[in-house]
Amino acid sequence: MLSATHIHAMLVHFPIALVIVGFLSELVGLVLKRPFFRQVGWMLLLLGAAGAVAAYFTGKVAGEGMEDGALGRALSTHMEAAGWAVAAILAAVGLRIIAMIFDVRFKSLKWIALIGFAAAVGALGRTGYLGGQLVFRHGAGIELGLGDFPSDDTSSGVKEP
Repeated sequence: MLSATHIHAMLVHFPIALVIVGFLSELVGLVLKRPFFRQVGWMLLLLGAAGAVAAYFTGKVAGEGMEDGALGRALSTHMEAAGWAVAAILAAVGLRIIAMIFDVRFKSLKWIALIGFAAAVGALGRTGYLGGQLVFRHGAGIELGLGDFPSDDTSSGVKEP
């Protein structure tokens, strides 16, 4: 059955990939003075921001009921980092809009927007690391059932037909 935990696990990879590749594209566009790469970076940032907001809210739902003990503390740290990451990504979007509006008068705004974009990548990376710790260290969202598999009695070394 599809749950908020499953949806969150599927969604989190999109903002990670989109924001990182968008940042690299923006950097290439600024260094090589190629508008195409800057446009790609802008579109990827917007898509990554939408994905980050969706991942944030599905994560809030997925984390309900896990407030106790070490898992609760790890979840709280991850959720706080996620809030900062979403804020940083939305701030990067805002800086990029300001840079586009005032591009003619203030050329340095492009680089300031890139620094904001880099901060968003860093915040997102920290959030992803903490999310990985939740799953791989604390076992959050892991189902340990093996399901209904037919049993093979291979202890004698002979399979029955």
